Parts: sequence; structure tokens; C-alpha cells
Amino acid sequence: MKNPEKILGIFLFLQTQFTDFLILNKNLNINEMNPLSDRINNLSTSQTLAMAALARELKSQGKDIISLSLGEPDFNTPDFIKDAAKKAIDENYSTYSPVDGYLELKEAICRKFKRDNNLDYKPANIVVSTGAKQSLYNVAQVLLNDGDEVVLPAPFWVSYSEIIKLSGGIPVEVPTTIENDFKMTPEQLEGSITPKTKMIWYSSPCNPSGSVYSRAEFTALAKVLEKHPHVYIVADEIYEHINFSGTFCSIASIPGMFERTITVNGVAKAFAMTGWRIGYIGAPEFIAKACTKMQGQVTSGANSIAQRATITALDANPSVLKYMVDAFHSRRDLVVKLIKEIPGLKINVPEGAFYVFPDVSSFFGKIVKNKLIKNADDFSMFLLSEANVATVTGDAFGNPNCIRFSYAASEELLIEALRRIKEVLA
Repeated sequence: MKNPEKILGIFLFLQTQFTDFLILNKNLNINEMNPLSDRINNLSTSQTLAMAALARELKSQGKDIISLSLGEPDFNTPDFIKDAAKKAIDENYSTYSPVDGYLELKEAICRKFKRDNNLDYKPANIVVSTGAKQSLYNVAQVLLNDGDEVVLPAPFWVSYSEIIKLSGGIPVEVPTTIENDFKMTPEQLEGSITPKTKMIWYSSPCNPSGSVYSRAEFTALAKVLEKHPHVYIVADEIYEHINFSGTFCSIASIPGMFERTITVNGVAKAFAMTGWRIGYIGAPEFIAKACTKMQGQVTSGANSIAQRATITALDANPSVLKYMVDAFHSRRDLVVKLIKEIPGLKINVPEGAFYVFPDVSSFFGKIVKNKLIKNADDFSMFLLSEANVATVTGDAFGNPNCIRFSYAASEELLIEALRRIKEVLA
């Protein structure tokens, strides 16, 4: 395949192109030919999933693609968790689970919150869902009305803005800089809040930047939020344990923040359980009840076997994850070192997750290997077509100057991928 960038363009914008075609052709009835709702027509395709799909397609055609696009651990689920799932099958946990999760799992989540985050949740504050993504969607659906604003420190995870828009909300992006490790300042937060602001959403450690907010930084942000009691906080802590900073802070543990924070977590990343699809929230009880009500009409309870296995995962001491965290830490150091050796790429040192988010704007407006690179989209597609390395444009994460690499891959693959990139950019 000679033009993978064209395929991705078609993949991402097919619906828009089709609608434009229908509008131009006056002989066709748009409602008959394109009966899809405005809601879905206006929804952006996840660019991380689109790039991963394109990389798989190119691989299937024989191209030697190294995919650094998806945020998925390359480890297997630990055996003690798999054994718990097998036990659950043998014990016939094969019927519908409670909508908000098994009581035993909710109790385990409460123990985890107390042990790891010093948060005193009760089972009534917990809702278990089919992945943290559904947890986020539930929260948006039950709290947002049309026109409500949600502050998003950029860069942010690709699905935040689309989930907010699906729920009638308006994303308010707050740009951050690589010099500040992609962290929002109290002054920026203050300047972004209006009477219409309903929530602030963020992740720490952050996808895509790997940034980790310290307790001091959260305390400073909390002082701003104290002046705006109408604003709720959605704290996405899915990468909590993949953290090289030596400390971790939940904003809900800052005085005055617990009653207005929805803490979102899950087992996908730290426990290498992406396919098990278990996420959860700790929230004020009225929000938890509303999420249960919403979930009861959409998916009902999460997978019964996965829930039972998650009890075992969360009750384990986090030290059982050390071998994975150490591997990610080593890869982080390797990737940062290799990227710093590539002229034109600018990078900071992320403190968590398994991503780097280099600034590639020095290449904008330049011609490399007879290709004009206008923006991060072009740069990402250039790496795919010329270096056979799949990355994701930073534009998808609210930062048009960067691209995201996932280093959830072997050191051998990471070394080869960055060798190719350095070579094509030389």
C-alpha cells in the first residue's frame, strides 16, 4: 500500500465526505440516503483506534509496521488474577451481576481507595462499569446539561471531549506547555471557570503526556476550586500505579475536595487487564445512584467473571506490579534518551503512564523526503509511510504541536522504531 495517509483520511472523514456529497447532489434525498443521526455524524472517530486499525491493515499486507499507537500494556495478566477468574467460572458466576457491581467487589474497591489513596468511600459510593471509559460516560450523562462547560487541561485523553459533547456539554480546552510538563497552573484554571462551568476533567498520570500532579500542585488548584463550589472534579486515575515520581496524590484527599470529586479508576493498565473491561468510580452517593440508574438502561452489570477476578487484583499488594512498573520506567528512560538524540524533536521527561509526547513543530513547513509537513497530522502520517512506525497526532489530544508515542513495547522494538525515525528525519 503506497498511500496509507489517504486510507487514514478516508477512515476518519468518510461520514463527513458522504454527507457533503449528498448535499451537493440535489437529486438525492439526504434523509433517505443518510439516515444516521446528527449525533453520530458529528462524532469524531477515535484517532488512536483509527491509527491502530490502519497499522494492523498495513501489517496484514506484509509491511513491517512497528505500532506505538495504542495504550495497551504488552504484559499478560498476572497468573494469580487468571486463577481467580477460573475459580469464578468453577463456582458458576455465570448469571447477571448487580447493575452497580458485586458487593464484594465494591468492598474491595473501598479497601483499595483507603489503602492507596486515603479515601473513605463506602459501597454506596461505588459503581463498577464496563471499563473506565463507560464510567466517564456515565458521569457525563448524569451531570451535564446542554451548554454546561467542562474544563479540559490540554493535552487530554482523546475521548474526553467527544464524551462531553455527546452529553450536551462544551469542552473548554486549557493549553499547557512542554516547559511546564504539560500541567495546568492555578491561574489558568481560574481564568477558564465561568458561571457555566460544571466540571473539570483531567488524568494524572496523564494520557498522553505522562505528567503527574504533585500534592502541592493539587493543593494550589484546590484553592482556586474552593472559590467555585458549583464545579465538580473528574479525576481519572487509571495510570495511578504506573508512576515513577515516587508519590501519588488523589485530589479527593485534599481538604474540601472529597465531596465534589468523582474518582475514576480501573484495572486495565496497571494489571494488564485491558480486555477484561472493568472500571469503577468513587463518588458522592447521589452521583453513584444516578450512574447506576443510567447503566441499568444501557449495559446493566459488568462481566461477572471479570468482576470476581478484580476482587483478587485489588486486594493484592501493589508491590506485585513492580516488575511491570520497573520495565516501563526503564523503557521511559531509553525512549527519552533516544528521542533527545534526534535533531528537531523536543521532549520533557514524563513521570508516569507509558507515553512520551514530543513537540515536533520544528518540522512544520519543511519538506522531508519530498513531503511537505504542515502539522502534527502530516508528521505522524510521514512516520507511518516513510519509517513504518505508527504514532498518534497530538491534535487528537488537544495539542497540535506534538505526537504521542506509546512505549508499551519491547526495548528491541522501541530501539528499532526510533532508529527508523532518526534515519528518515536526518
